[in-house]
Amino acid sequence: MKTKLYFLLTTFYFLLPKTSYAQFGTIENPTSYGSTQGEGFFAFLSNVLKFAGVIAGIYFVIQIIMAGFAYISANGDMKKTEAASSTIWQSIIGMVIVASAFIIASLVTKFTGINILNPTIVGPND
Repeated sequence: MKTKLYFLLTTFYFLLPKTSYAQFGTIENPTSYGSTQGEGFFAFLSNVLKFAGVIAGIYFVIQIIMAGFAYISANGDMKKTEAASSTIWQSIIGMVIVASAFIIASLVTKFTGINILNPTIVGPND
């Protein structure tokens, strides 16, 4: 009996008209940009580059710490020492590649005038 009553009350509740408080006026398209064509793509690209840079930096620090620990704990074993130094060099090369991606993005900004790393997003109130 309780479940039937609960079902009827919830059904009746959803059938009641709801009050909506809408504002009157014009609604502008929030996805249209008043500036350079394709700026939405560059805003997305900027966020992806920044996120990848942060993840790569965190991974770099973890790899360097683990490789340093492996290098210290090698106790003169040549294979472990070479593996640890190889990991250190690979981490450094990876960070150079990530840094060069930011440099390339800056060069694109300089030559095209579209700021990839810090785009300006034009909203409906701007």
